[in-house]
Amino acid sequence: MVTKTVSLEQEINPWEAQAARFDLAANKLNLDEGLWKVLRYPNREIILHIPVAMDNGSLEVFTGFRVQHSIARGPSKGGIRYAPDVTLDEIRALASWMTWKCAVVNIPFGGAKGGVICDPHKMSMGELERMTRRYTAELVEFIGPEKDVPAPDVNTNEQTMAWIMDTYSMHMRQTVTAVVTGKPLNIGGSRGRREATGRGIMVVVDEAIKKLGLSRESSRVIIQGFGNVGSNAARLMAEAGYKVIGIVEVEAVCITRMASTWTHCGNSASAMAPSWASQRPNRPILLICWSLIARFLFLRQPKTRSPAGTPTV
Repeated sequence: MVTKTVSLEQEINPWEAQAARFDLAANKLNLDEGLWKVLRYPNREIILHIPVAMDNGSLEVFTGFRVQHSIARGPSKGGIRYAPDVTLDEIRALASWMTWKCAVVNIPFGGAKGGVICDPHKMSMGELERMTRRYTAELVEFIGPEKDVPAPDVNTNEQTMAWIMDTYSMHMRQTVTAVVTGKPLNIGGSRGRREATGRGIMVVVDEAIKKLGLSRESSRVIIQGFGNVGSNAARLMAEAGYKVIGIVEVEAVCITRMASTWTHCGNSASAMAPSWASQRPNRPILLICWSLIARFLFLRQPKTRSPAGTPTV
């Protein structure tokens, strides 16, 4: 077997970084080479070019992806993200991580992920709806409760899932609520799902401060990102006793200086300044930053060996 150090350039590519992690784990497990090869690549990769009528009367074509990494343990499962920097390699990596996450906690699903290259902040609700429905229609043969179950992710939410469910149901000629998770409660969504990821962040931080010898009340928190995950993490952590003193978003920053004084920039910053910000203790600050968490977890330099006949990353 070939052993090679992973380069920084390869680490920057999420798919190659994921492959390096997988090769390292497979090596340690002495995984059968045939199974190694099967799990190293996605089962299916779909690229879509989605024509959408824009509000100004023009026609725009967006590129979308859906990658199904594995269906060995059950239907594949994974979110859909809308962002201008979405790439196929990113979606591949996220789909494979979903496979490992489901397997680690023994949930009978495989891994999948989807995305569309667009800037949702510059699109109207009507444009987003038309794009989502067309994306769903193109995938109708490949998704479903027993095939592949999408979910919200970056820049998608309960409304996006409702559009997907409605479009899929129209094609099936019956209501199929199980085609997506993360739906609104009034059409079959699960209670607690909206807060689940943010609550998971708090659970991880709770375990971290135990190892650091800190307490909730003595810890100040700054959160990068104030979407569904960040906003719920901030609310839940504040209610649990953490001192949330800062929030960083794309267009706004909120940082406490005094007991109730905030400095901010951007139109939405004042709205984000929470009423539960209290006195600032002279204690360490916990910076909850998704990109830093990812770097901590994945930016390592392992030596890996690849199965025979498979390129090494």
